[in-house]
Amino acid sequence: MAKVQITETILRDAHQSLIATRMKTEDMLPILETLDKVGYFSLEMWGGATFDSCLRFLNEDPWERLRIIRKAVKNTKLQMLLRGQNLLGYRNYADDVVTEFVKKSIANGIDVVRIFDALNDVRNLKVAMEVTKKEGGHAQPAISYTTSPAHNTKYYLNLAKQMEDMGADSICVKDMSGILTPYYAFELVSKLKETVKVPIQIHTHSTSGVGSMTYLKSIEAGADVVDCAISPMALGTSQPPTEPLVATLEGTGYDTGLDIALLNEVAEHFKPLRQSYLESNLLDPKVLGVDVNALIYQVPGGMLSNLVSQLKTQNAEDKFEEVLREVPKVREDLGYPPLVTPMSQIVGTQAVFNVVLGERYKMIPKEVKAYVKGEYGKPTVPISDEIKKKIIGDEEVITCRPADLIQPQLKILQSEMSEYQEQDEDILSYGLFPQVAIEFFKYRQAQMYKIDSTLLDKKNNIHPV
Repeated sequence: MAKVQITETILRDAHQSLIATRMKTEDMLPILETLDKVGYFSLEMWGGATFDSCLRFLNEDPWERLRIIRKAVKNTKLQMLLRGQNLLGYRNYADDVVTEFVKKSIANGIDVVRIFDALNDVRNLKVAMEVTKKEGGHAQPAISYTTSPAHNTKYYLNLAKQMEDMGADSICVKDMSGILTPYYAFELVSKLKETVKVPIQIHTHSTSGVGSMTYLKSIEAGADVVDCAISPMALGTSQPPTEPLVATLEGTGYDTGLDIALLNEVAEHFKPLRQSYLESNLLDPKVLGVDVNALIYQVPGGMLSNLVSQLKTQNAEDKFEEVLREVPKVREDLGYPPLVTPMSQIVGTQAVFNVVLGERYKMIPKEVKAYVKGEYGKPTVPISDEIKKKIIGDEEVITCRPADLIQPQLKILQSEMSEYQEQDEDILSYGLFPQVAIEFFKYRQAQMYKIDSTLLDKKNNIHPV
């Protein structure tokens, strides 16, 4: 038995899962020093969809958020989620962009970089892992967990061994859909502990209702760290709650050593925020319940809401159940990709087209074609010639690491946005989300102009009416 540690997700995945990543930095600030005192393994507070949301919806600079949190959190490791060669976007970027992004993330305050690939293609983790190690960060590759005829224990153990050989400091089992069941978790973690020497961290969601039980069995099997969310922003499509797990393990050989009274202080800060999210309809009560569809169709919570909105735009909400049944069929056709960003969007959109148009693969999005051509990486199971022919005709499939075909991009990106640049990091923001970043840069300039004008007015004793 060994003490178990907890990564707190309240500053990233908890609000990403429940309120589409809309928590503002100002809502986090008052509680940061308390969070720092708790004694967590890490605070997951950056990456995932936070970057896009800061720029797109909150008019915030994500880099500035990272610096602000780092200044307040002096003792606890800060953690981010990175989509391997996709970084925080939805396509592969050139190696020079990946290298610079990881360097700047660590320079601005990130300690632990959790790196995953939607296809579990370790070639797409390579550069990000190497740079993380070189820059003195903790490299944590993540296994995107799913189930299929090809995704068995042997497959996961082989993947973990490859990750350890690549220099992993720890390995995460990332269960984005909440489908890792308790007794299988026990079996998987037990075998992982026999196979690799590095610590094992488990990440799940409460979508299907089994999350806390999965953590308990994982811990009994030797898991070193688990991801939890403070109770006001836990459960549903978020993570299992922190406080009940701490209480469960107290006085046992797994005791986390965390103080329930201090955790309660954290919870008290987020209770009124949760209420305000409910009142503003940012938090939909529907995402707080148990959704058995996650176990049947393996569809993550975020993907479910995407499917609903896609069907609404087509005036085809009545076809929801039919689309859910189509998702596993499309997934099988495409070589059983795990349903995590961007594969969940790719599979989901194709399933919607197949159902709404009444004919399978009548319309094929460019992302599906790119995936079948090998531009995202290698599918778990080879795609049949029949499906390949249907989707890309006679086009050739690439077999190399996709990023090997991408020319360096950093200098080009800098030249495209130089008139807006105020910091080196702006080039990376632009590289990931060009239009969204430019809008933000314009907003930032306008804000600076307002401040300059106010200062000038005060200097000249002009009182604007």
